[in-house]
Order: sequence, then structure tokens, then C-alpha cells
Amino acid sequence: MTNRKLALSLRASALALLIGAPAGQVFAAEAPSDTEVQELVVTARKRDEQLIDVPFSVAAQSEALMRNRGVTNVEELSRTVASFTVQNLGPGQSQVAIRGISAGQIVRDQPGVKEQVGVYLDESVISMSLFTPDLDLFDLNRVEVLRGPQGTLFGSGSLSGTVRYITNQPRTDKFEGTVEATASTVQGGSTGGNLKGAVNMPLSEQAALRVTAYAEKFPGFIDAVQPGGSVDKDVNDGTRYGVRAALLFKPSENLSITPRILYQKIDVDGFNRVDIYNILANPFTTTRPRATLGGLKQFTQLQEKFKDEFTLGDLTVQYDMGDLRFTSITSYSDRNVLVLRDAGALTSSITGGSIGLPPAVYTLDSPLADTTDSKTFTQEARISSGGEGPLQWVAGAFYSHIDRDYAQDLFVKGFSAISGIPSASDVAPTDHLYYSTVPYKQKQFALFGEATYSVTDRLDITGGLRWADYKETRTLTFDGIFADKTIAVPGRTKADAWAPRAIVAYKATDDITLNAQVSKGFRLGGINDPLNRPLCTPADFATFNALSTPSFKNETVWNYEAGMKARLGGGRGSLTLAGFYADISNLQATIDAGSCSSRIIANVKSAKSTGFDAEFDYRLTDNFDIAATASYNDAKLTSSLNDAAGNPIQGLRDGNRLPTVPRFQGSVSVGYEREMQSGLEAFSNLTWQHVGKRYTQVSDQENNPRTVALFPNVGAGTATSLIFPLELPSYDVLNLRIGVRGEGWEAAAFVNNLGDERAKLSIDRERGLRARYGFLTNAPRTYGATVRKSF
Repeated sequence: MTNRKLALSLRASALALLIGAPAGQVFAAEAPSDTEVQELVVTARKRDEQLIDVPFSVAAQSEALMRNRGVTNVEELSRTVASFTVQNLGPGQSQVAIRGISAGQIVRDQPGVKEQVGVYLDESVISMSLFTPDLDLFDLNRVEVLRGPQGTLFGSGSLSGTVRYITNQPRTDKFEGTVEATASTVQGGSTGGNLKGAVNMPLSEQAALRVTAYAEKFPGFIDAVQPGGSVDKDVNDGTRYGVRAALLFKPSENLSITPRILYQKIDVDGFNRVDIYNILANPFTTTRPRATLGGLKQFTQLQEKFKDEFTLGDLTVQYDMGDLRFTSITSYSDRNVLVLRDAGALTSSITGGSIGLPPAVYTLDSPLADTTDSKTFTQEARISSGGEGPLQWVAGAFYSHIDRDYAQDLFVKGFSAISGIPSASDVAPTDHLYYSTVPYKQKQFALFGEATYSVTDRLDITGGLRWADYKETRTLTFDGIFADKTIAVPGRTKADAWAPRAIVAYKATDDITLNAQVSKGFRLGGINDPLNRPLCTPADFATFNALSTPSFKNETVWNYEAGMKARLGGGRGSLTLAGFYADISNLQATIDAGSCSSRIIANVKSAKSTGFDAEFDYRLTDNFDIAATASYNDAKLTSSLNDAAGNPIQGLRDGNRLPTVPRFQGSVSVGYEREMQSGLEAFSNLTWQHVGKRYTQVSDQENNPRTVALFPNVGAGTATSLIFPLELPSYDVLNLRIGVRGEGWEAAAFVNNLGDERAKLSIDRERGLRARYGFLTNAPRTYGATVRKSF
């Protein structure tokens, strides 16, 4: 039976188990009793509002809801939120997109590329393109996903939307806490688990402290084949631990001061990569031991590593002056990221494939270390209305200063001694074939404001505007025999941007609100790196050097949308619908520069995304509830980027889809709870998630499946070419959770990925597919149990 057929069978059986009826049986539900659902309060417009009253498309999920649906990270959350996608690019590395607006996969050596979706922890900015922190979701109040450009209130990086982690705040009125323990095992992999705790402690009538701590072991499920044929099992296991502490001080009823510190460390021993073909290990070689990869296997000659150490300190001050409220948010973050990967496939394709050196050279261990040290200071100050009048407004200023030091080091020990080729250079020591340091400094200043006026009890009009000015400098050093030597060369770019927004909301009935808006978002431009000229073929250098202009422009989006929000059944449910058209200018397309093993950013004149998102939830009876999400995004280029001969470059052709995002994704969740005679409550939840077909890069749509010529002088292979499919298939994930709860405690068993779906999350490649082809994948079927106690 195929995985898909098994998943379908399991869905029917699990749903029957969930509702206590044989699969396929239809029955009538009892009449509902007290089934009204409490609505979430959100701060999507930097003021407290019920979710249904926000006049644009917002999704919000509480921690309890995410836990019941088997959601443990932002990638899993994205599969249960309409028009929200997260492309997995390895542990701690992900690319977030909303409403189909995506410019292509960002990789480790592109530190100058900015994010398209802003990510916040409460009021503090934490997004950083590829390395947005993978925060633990424990002791959160909710996660908000704001769809559509949010540039007016949240600035650059919120081009297509904003994601906000909202934490539980300290409170002075009661002592409370929660502890939670989980154990799990992955089918065919190792075991994992976590221990988490949170406590709120009133210190006086004016002060309270809230501390959250967690430690987690990630189970591994990828096996690494070694050069001698041995296999290292479950190499992608790892750990995460962290602590968050916030102190509330209220010297008066009108003033609150909340300092906070967060520390998190992730340490993972490998990547969730499956190799299909590796130049150093494959079934076609005649000079090395043959290896058949695929399944859940990869080939490495050394232990890979991902480390991420993140510290955030912030201070929030609020002062209520009656009709006015002043808010100040000061934050400082320090981030240190190490990505250590086995670059043997890349190095051997150059030393053996291009230069023609013998196996003793091209099989040397090749650890490539990418390091990022980022320090960010931000300050926001704003004043908002505090009364109940028809005019509600907010106005403020924002400043940020970012120091981001990026470096790469490819150390191939013994290269010069064995090959006889000198490798020492001006900066790069002996055997460091590629060595770079790229320190960035960026400053940004912005002014913003937004006001809502209630024309009548049913009609509200909102207008807002943001102006931002930024400057970025960079000092570039590239050295080593694989690099185009560039020593301490400065670079500079600057730009400004305007982001307006206008919204009309009409309350058609007490339960139905209609809204329409026009808004603009922007993503700041940046500075391109030079090509690795020694690695380029003459044809590739001619093509891509013409595109690698010193800087690339701001990317902008004009968004037009109309929507509807409705309370259903007297408060038993809700329905949110929105249709949108996004007009994109100067799309910052990521281009893989072929044999150069470089990435550059080029502006494509225009693109668009058209579609809808829908979310529905309803409590059917005292015992049953159902929720569903669906989204469709027709996101594609509306212009081409051509070479000198007029041919589209790297698939940047008018009509091609934007990468990393599916046209369709959806989810359905069914919950059941019932009080038992013992006074305990039994509960269960079944969640199905579907993600449609995607492409990792725009260019993957061209010549797909693609015939790739292999390097004949590495391994003396019996094959001269291979055919690789580049479309990422759709996939379905089914999560089941069954448990029982009593007064202040809960115990549950769960199965995540019940159908054992093997999803292809993104294509992994080296040297234009000629050195390595594979994909990143999800965890197999995972069994576990959780015990939770609140006090």
C-alpha cells in the first residue's frame, strides 16, 4: 500500500476512533447546549481588539489549540493557517512566505538579503531572513499571523505579512504555574523528549515575575553513509534549551515597566537531508565503494553541525494618561549561528571534476563553516489614543542599528601538501581554499501613524502611512584559490520608502463585517557579492557577471483585498474570507549562478499574486468542534529577466510560478471532548494538513525533469548523465491526539504524521545538481505521550 493510500485509510479509521463510530457510519448529533466559544483578543493594530473586529485578514491560535493539533514549531503551524507557508531549509533555517509572495530560496551565503515576512516576539523584532529563531511555543498566549503588507505599522520585512509570538505576561493578582513533560520516538529513528515549566510569582501588589524554562532533545531519523561503507545512525538529533524571564513593575495604576531576558541555544548534529545522488557515493562509480542512497540516507565524510545561540533583552514601558497612552519598546539581541556542513561534494566537483586532481586530493575532508554574529538594537516609541471616542489613532517613531558579521571558511587539511598547489594567500592561510569575511552595518529610521474614524456605528475608515530611511555598508574580503580575490573592498547602499494603507470596514449586521483595503509593503534592497570567478565557466561568468550589479533595489508590493468576517450560530463559530491581488515590483529574485557556486540577487520588473484565504471554526455540540482552513495563491512572474541574447535567465520567464509556495494548501481539524462518570474529561483531536506542489527555485520549472551531465573524472562513473525531477510533490500530514484531563492536569498520547508521509520540503543541490542532488524531509511517524500539570 502506498503512503497516500495508507494515509487515506488511517484518516477514516482514526476519525472513527475519534467519534466512537465505525468508519463510514453517519449519525445525528445531540442538540447543542452551552457551546459559545470565547474569542481571542489580538493586538494586530498595536491595540487590544477582538480577532473578529480587526478589519483585515488575521489568524490567531492559542497555545492550547496548537498543542491539541500537534503543532510544535512555526513550520507545523504554517500548515494549519491559510496562505502561510514555511520552507524547511534545515535545522534552525526556514523561509517564511505569506500569500504566495516569495522570491526564491535564500541560502547561507546571502547575508545581505532581507526577509519578506516580519517576525516579532511580542513587540521586539526577531526576524533575520534565513535564520529567524525557531522559538519554543511553550507558555505563549497565542501566535498571530497578519496576512498582507503590514509596512505601515511594522515596517520593512513585513512586505507580505507579519508573524507575532505573543507571550503570557507577568501578573500581580495570583501565583500560578505549569510543568509539562513529553517523551517521543520516531519510527526508524531515535527517541526524544522535553521538560518545560513556567511560573508566575507576585512579588508585591506592584510587582510580579514570570519565568519560563525548557529543555528538549530532538530525535534523529537520518542515517549517514560513511566512505568505508559504515553507517552513522540518526545523525540529525540535537538539543534545544532556553529560559525566558519577565519582571513587571507597576509603581502606579497608570505606569508599567517590564524588562525581559530570553536565552535559547540549539545544537543539532546533522541535517534532515536525503541524498539521492552524491558525486562521492553513488551506484555508478568504479573506483570507490558503491553506495545506494535515498530513503532516509545521506553521504558524509564528517559530522555536520548546526548551532544557534540567541539572547534577547528588551524593556517595555507603558504610561496611561487617560486619553493618551505612551509606549516605549527598547530591545537588544545577540545572535551567534554556526552552520558546519560537509562540502566534499562541492570541493570534489572542483578539484576532481574541473581541475582533474587525483582521488587522494578530491576525497579529502572538506568542512565548510558558515558563521553569523548579529547584534541588533531597536527602539520604538509611540503615542496612541486611550479614550472611547470615534477617533482611534497611533503615531510613533522607530530606529534600528544592526551589526551582522558573516564569514565562510573552507578548510581542506593537507590539500597543498598532497596536490602540490600553493593555497596560502593574502588573508587565507594554507589549505583554506575559500575564506571570506563580510561585516554589515545597517541603520534604519522610520516615522509611522494610523488612524481609524467611526463615521457611524457601522462604518469605520482607516488611513495610515510609514516613511523609512535606511543606510547599509559592507566591507568585503574574499580570498583563497576558489575565490575572486577581494580584500577589504567597501560597499554602500541607501534608500527610503513610503508605505501607505487605507481600510474601509462596514458592519452589515451585528455578526457580519465587510472590509476592503489598499496597502503597500516593502523589502529593503542590498548589496550583491562578487562571483567566485575561478569556479565559473566562461559562459556562466559572462551571463551572471552582467547581473551582479553592486546593489539591488527595494522590492515593493501594492495589495488590494476585500474580505468578510462573521460570527456564526450566536458565537459558536466564525468564518473569515478574503480575496486579494498583490502587484509586485522589483522582485528580488535569487539566482543560482551555475558553475560559479555563487548566488546573486537581481530585480525582476514585475510579478503578481492573486488568490483567497478562508478559515472556519464551529462548535457543533457540547462535545464536537471542527475547524478548516483553505488558501489558493496564483503567484507568478509578469515579466522576464533576459540575457544579452534575449533569453530568460534561470527560469525568470513571464508566466512562471513564484517558488517555495504551493497554489493550494488546507487543513481540517476535528475535536471531541466528553465528561466521564468519574468527573474526568476525555478529549481527542484529529488534524489533517495538505500542502500542494511547489518549486524550490524559479529555475526548477525549466527543463523539468532535468538531464544533468556528470563529472566523468570523479569516480570514473559508468553513467554520463542522470535525470532529476525538480517539482516538489504535494503532501499530507495527519496528527492524532487522545487524552484525559482532570482538575489542573492533563495526560495525552499522540501520533504525529500518522500516515508516515515522506515529504520533499526543498531541493538540495551542489554545483548545479552535478555534484549532489537530494531533498530536505520531515520526520517519519512519531509516537509520544505528554503529561501536563497546572497549579
